[in-house]
Amino acid sequence: MNNRRALPILVVIGFVLSFLIPRYNLVNPYVQLVMMYVGINIIMTASLNLINGYMVEFSVGHAGFMAVGAYVSALLTMYVWPDNLVKWLFPVSVIMGGLGAALAGLLVAFPSFRTRGDYLAIVTLAFNMIVKSVIENIEAIGGPRGIPGIDKLTTLPWVFVWTVFAMWVMRNFMYSNYGRGVLSIREDEIASDLMSVNTRQAKVLVFLVSSFFAGVGGALFGHVLQFISPKVFDIIKSTDFLIMVYLGGIGSMMGSILGATIYTVLLELLRPLQVWRFVLMPLMLVFLMLYRPRGIMGLRELRWFIPGYELLAAARKRKDKEVADVTPTS
Repeated sequence: MNNRRALPILVVIGFVLSFLIPRYNLVNPYVQLVMMYVGINIIMTASLNLINGYMVEFSVGHAGFMAVGAYVSALLTMYVWPDNLVKWLFPVSVIMGGLGAALAGLLVAFPSFRTRGDYLAIVTLAFNMIVKSVIENIEAIGGPRGIPGIDKLTTLPWVFVWTVFAMWVMRNFMYSNYGRGVLSIREDEIASDLMSVNTRQAKVLVFLVSSFFAGVGGALFGHVLQFISPKVFDIIKSTDFLIMVYLGGIGSMMGSILGATIYTVLLELLRPLQVWRFVLMPLMLVFLMLYRPRGIMGLRELRWFIPGYELLAAARKRKDKEVADVTPTS
């Protein structure tokens, strides 16, 4: 069977299993919880990879967008929606959390027009600290105490659906004309401007898409943890996502899946080591940066994530090159 045709079948099988696993307790609740965290971290890692991997900027404040999404969705489900409609309006809450984070991402996108590299890292770090400080000083939303008692609306099927949807949207975005503009910025922003690429529009779009799905991840996270506070979304949380991106590989959707899965599962396996696990994981990243700085799948992609027309174009180019190589020159 063609690998590309097998992908929709695997997605359907995964969707069915996401219902059967909790329904019949095929695995214990702890493993189900880890599976949900893996899905949420895949969304967060892939969204950060748009900025740090595909555009090759350096954002270190992704937890700030996650916090916005978590708080917006939690406030909607707890204080806005009628009690009898909370469960049915949960998808709307997740979308609203994503839109709130996207609005915050728009505010960060404008400083990116004038800053790059380390300077953009400082801007995004400041954004993360601002979000955390603002939440801590608003007593109406719990202040430093946070919001306890959030309904557990995030389920394994919802995490699976949102993960597949997020990966599909981000993959299509990167292979669109706008995504090509983002890749041109990675290669040479000045040359992109000279070639009439609207680099400002590309930056705004990538920040909007990235922050939207970070907000979606935050909304799902808040409704599975059932408690959120400013301390949950500090710089350490942002660092976790950075490790996942650079572990799996920059500029790769499959790398985001690998990085998030490996890091999340290893943290749980090393839980008996208590605080030492937070030493071993960054140490692993140090060795990774020394011997494989682009990560496991750096700048490479699995064929499943490449559109069919891209594969056909690449095959046509290879065929033309082979013909040119064997054609004798006069």
